[in-house]
Amino acid sequence: MPKAAVIHEKGPPEVLVWEDIEVPDPGPGEARLKQTAVGVNFVDTYHRAGVPHPWPVPPPPTVIGLEGVGIVEAVGPGVTGIAAGDRVAYALPPLGAYAEVRNMTTHRLIKVPKGIGDVQAAGMMLKGLTAQYLLRSTYRVRPGDTIVVTAAAGGMGLILCQWANHLGATVIGTVSTEEKAEQAAAHGCHHPVVYEQRDFRETVREVTDGAGVPVVYESVGKDTFQRSLDCLRPRGILASFGHASGPPDPVDVIDLGARGSLWVTRPTIMTYMEDRDDMVAAAGELFEVVQSGAVKIEVNQTFALKDAAEAHRAVGERRTTGSTVLLP
Repeated sequence: MPKAAVIHEKGPPEVLVWEDIEVPDPGPGEARLKQTAVGVNFVDTYHRAGVPHPWPVPPPPTVIGLEGVGIVEAVGPGVTGIAAGDRVAYALPPLGAYAEVRNMTTHRLIKVPKGIGDVQAAGMMLKGLTAQYLLRSTYRVRPGDTIVVTAAAGGMGLILCQWANHLGATVIGTVSTEEKAEQAAAHGCHHPVVYEQRDFRETVREVTDGAGVPVVYESVGKDTFQRSLDCLRPRGILASFGHASGPPDPVDVIDLGARGSLWVTRPTIMTYMEDRDDMVAAAGELFEVVQSGAVKIEVNQTFALKDAAEAHRAVGERRTTGSTVLLP
């Protein structure tokens, strides 16, 4: 019988319990996957702990996880375009990735091209698709832009920095340590700022001659949100796609006007990738920049799937850089 990391109650990492699960035959529009690698994302810690989030989490007992790679073992009635033996990846609900075997909705599955390994794919799909819509849709980064990326040495941050650099932007990034500053700099961040040593707003003023930036990609939340707003030029966009330090304080819309008609948005991958054609096109662009070498996927931590709790501790304590992957 296959096993999974199951949560029976919301709480700290130890609520993830390694136990047997039943996986029925795939239903209409589903495929059964034997998983080969599972991505760990900060949002998984929200789902485990019960932190409010736009994505629905089934009531316990349940299996969390949004991102995985595997081989199709069987498909349900009416499935076309996906067949047994295909190597596929996904990065969207329904949750359930922390399992050796699972059923998955086929319209969320994307075939993985040759040249991209399973661990690499598991470390890039959610972050990479998120980076694609942030950089190409939420705000379309152009050559000559200067942008800000918070948490620049994290899995998302490293992809954003590299891809933005590839697009011709100058990247200012915030990090927590000198070691992470070096890592961000090696991945396209032109001005890494250790936030405990220097206010990143000062760097923005220096680099832009006081003009501010057109966009801040904000994933830290409460600790940096207001300072990120201070970095924007008139009509700039704050794209708040995460809140690692907690949800930011409520936004005063009158203040946004006084600051120069600023925009604040909370984009989610579920909205941007809801249409399958949009998802496939975004994945194609992601695969292209990875295969070309413009964006390198750094999987710096791997854990056995049964040790998902330890992976969550490492992520929650900010002991990780790049991507983290669980191996069934």
